[in-house]
Amino acid sequence: MSAVLKKTWPRLGWLTGPIFGKELRVSSRRRRNYWLRSIYVLLLTVFVAIVWMSIVEYQQGNAAFQRSRMAVAGKQIVTTTVVFQFVATQVLAVIMLSTAISDEIYHRTLGLLMTTPINSLQVVMGKVLSKLLQLVLLLGITLPVLAIVRVLGGVSWSYLLSSFCITLTSVLLAGTLSLAFSIHNRRAYAVIVRTMFVLGSFYFALPLAIAAMLQANLLPGLGALGTTRSTIADGVLIFLAHLNPFCGIFETTWRAMTPGQMLSFHWPLHCLLSLGMTLAILGGCVRVVRKVALRQATGQLNLSAKAGTWRKRRGAGAAAVADEVSDGPVKRVIGPPVIWKELRAPFIQGVNNRNSYIGLGMAIAALIVTYIVAARERVLDDGFAQFSYGLLFLLMGIIFSVVFSATRITAERESQTWSLLLATALRDRDILLGKAVSAFRRCLPIWGLLAGHLVLFVLIGYIHPVAIVHVVLVVVWVTCFIIGAGLYFSTRSARTTSSVVASFALMVGLWVVAPAVIGILGMMGKRSELSTNYMLSHPVIQMSMIMDGAAGVQNADVPLSTLRYESRHGMLDVREMTSVLAKSALVYVAVALLFFWRAKCRLRRSVF
Repeated sequence: MSAVLKKTWPRLGWLTGPIFGKELRVSSRRRRNYWLRSIYVLLLTVFVAIVWMSIVEYQQGNAAFQRSRMAVAGKQIVTTTVVFQFVATQVLAVIMLSTAISDEIYHRTLGLLMTTPINSLQVVMGKVLSKLLQLVLLLGITLPVLAIVRVLGGVSWSYLLSSFCITLTSVLLAGTLSLAFSIHNRRAYAVIVRTMFVLGSFYFALPLAIAAMLQANLLPGLGALGTTRSTIADGVLIFLAHLNPFCGIFETTWRAMTPGQMLSFHWPLHCLLSLGMTLAILGGCVRVVRKVALRQATGQLNLSAKAGTWRKRRGAGAAAVADEVSDGPVKRVIGPPVIWKELRAPFIQGVNNRNSYIGLGMAIAALIVTYIVAARERVLDDGFAQFSYGLLFLLMGIIFSVVFSATRITAERESQTWSLLLATALRDRDILLGKAVSAFRRCLPIWGLLAGHLVLFVLIGYIHPVAIVHVVLVVVWVTCFIIGAGLYFSTRSARTTSSVVASFALMVGLWVVAPAVIGILGMMGKRSELSTNYMLSHPVIQMSMIMDGAAGVQNADVPLSTLRYESRHGMLDVREMTSVLAKSALVYVAVALLFFWRAKCRLRRSVF
């Protein structure tokens, strides 16, 4: 009977091959996966506790009132959990699959796989499904919470099903795109940045640009929104919404929070479209992986490309080596060698300066489009709009700083050049300083956008000039702290993924978990002076205070003596606000120097 079942029961070995089992065995032996699950459960508990404390009063009160709030609390907890796992799992998928194929290429095992019965489809699907299983385990962790909380009422099973499907297809798409970029890039941070940029452009920049052009009637034949010819324009926006998982999770959550709302979003259609795009990317990956593997198996793949990308050799044997060595004239080193070398590299490995400038120009053009839309809606001169732009640039700067700083040393280890660098006559301080300058230099485009935004609207008259000084203080300590922490984790980690995850975990713990715990203690009546000062040192709160007090038409032209900034200590004047920012900067810069010193102490440990 068992033999008959084995013959008749469909098996998926033809799809994944032995790669799937091998990846699962390797993942089960990695300590970071268990740490990842523990941190995920901790963050989930914190988010649930915050929502519970915000809905159900901690103090003793009327029992009937408390029971009436249970359904509201259950609904808020479920929706918060869904949104949390929707964002977190996509970020983890991009990070976990950023080295899926590049590791095989770098360790010269991809070409060997082509000499076995394993085909390129099994390589790609084994990598994707093994990493996806780790993320499905994280999603499964939340199922007991959702099942227990749903007993309180207020949430339907259809919402849980739709949100799970949207999250799962979004994770598939993000992870597959990260795997596609990892085929041609050996640097994990380059894959992460490119994937985030493409997803951000596809999910946010492109829909906003199309909506703005439709609003301004710049697309002939489609009609403008709000006119009699807007049927096609509305259809275009609905189609774009069905391609966007953020629109899907927002609309399904809105429907769950306000029953009876009829929305023009069908989550099964969205899931099918996402799966279609995922399959298209997977098909391209299968073809490219086979070509790259065959090139490596026949010795035609250059594993020491300068820009961190794999490329086909232009010749064979000694002629190819000589051609690669004499690729250009020898350049004279001017100044500190590490800084000179890092400054000559492009902003993103594998992307030359021309493409970097093109990408920066596209970002500026998209930013100008948002300015036009905000100006047409008459909200550009409002303080909240300026805070939104400032917060956007600040978060982008934090993310880029974490990625670039946490990969400075691990990238050298993975390239097997770290031991050569340590064997030179350079001092440890010079090496770390060069890596820190490199990390800061790669983040300059983001901080440049923030600086340009501030200068532009100071000249227009929407922001007070003192905001430039205050924002510079915030950017300085944020950059120093993140670079110091990133270099420290980079010296402690052997792999880029571990270093990036550790750096992100530190930032989330300091600026998400800790404020949430302080908020819970404040609801319980245990707020202290230390917790209040800690919240004043939060970068988002500082940016909010700066823009709330110095942005907007009503604040842009007033004298310095009349500016007021709202805080937990009351209203602050310019001198007091500058003092708060300067004290925070001193503390964080001191901690950054401590991280820098610890990185220097560990620089020559675990070299190999």
